[in-house]
Parts: sequence; C-alpha cells; structure tokens
Amino acid sequence: MSQEGYDKLVEELRQLETVELPRVKDAISEARDKGDLSENFEYHAAKREQSRLLSRIRFKQRVLKFARVIDTSRLSSDSVGLLSRVGMTNLANNSSMTYVIASPHEANLREGKISIKSPIGQALLNRKVGDVIEVTVPAGQLRLRIDSISLASS
Repeated sequence: MSQEGYDKLVEELRQLETVELPRVKDAISEARDKGDLSENFEYHAAKREQSRLLSRIRFKQRVLKFARVIDTSRLSSDSVGLLSRVGMTNLANNSSMTYVIASPHEANLREGKISIKSPIGQALLNRKVGDVIEVTVPAGQLRLRIDSISLASS
C-alpha cells in the first residue's frame, strides 16, 4: 500500500480508539444509569455500536499488522503495477480515462483509484503502453487501449 494510504489508516484507527470508542462507552454508562437494562433501548443500541466499533478497530489493526508500504523509488513505469497511473481509451466509445492502481484498502472510484484485485486492475497488471486488453465487467465486455503509464504521486 502507499505511504498515504497507510497514514490514513493509522489516523482512522487513532480516531476510532481515542474519540469514537470513549463516546460509545459514555453512552453505555449513561444508559446503564437509567435503570432496567432488559427494556432499555439506548443501552442495547449503544452496546451494538460498541460491538461494531470494536470489530472495525480489530479489522484495521489486522490490516496494519500485515500492511507493507511500497517504496516508490523501486517502481518502474514501463508496465502497469501497484501505484501506476494508467491512462487508457475505451475503444467502444473512444472515451479516455485515467486510474491509479491501488491496494484494495485504498481503492476509491471517486478519487480515481481502482483495486489491483478488480477485473480491470487484474487485466491491466504487467501490461505496457499500446497494449489492448479485453476485460469482462458486470456491465459487459470492455476493450481498453493503454495510452500512458506513470507512477502515481502521493
């Protein structure tokens, strides 16, 4: 994963542990003070929220434990790989698009980052400028020509 993605994940985990979790613990304590827990909706809702938060915290901790930050100085722009910015043309309608190939945890289509594990990401892997790829996506078959490859800047 990129250094930017790693730092963002660390910040999200810090936010969950230092802000969200204490807020939920306070809500549980406040709801417990209201008496009978068997019919206390606020208590049960706060406990569900705590469970959801603890699950998210464990997931993010596990991702960070196994994450490896990519040294971008060792990457090449000769072929498509992780953290490559790929300019391509859809040959069916001649539309151009540019995407960054990202780790699954950093993928965000609004930011122009597609997962290396997505059908398009898999089809682009190790390809070079000028290559035409055919890839099956939920909307059907795509024919894409790779126009440019560069390293994504953080």
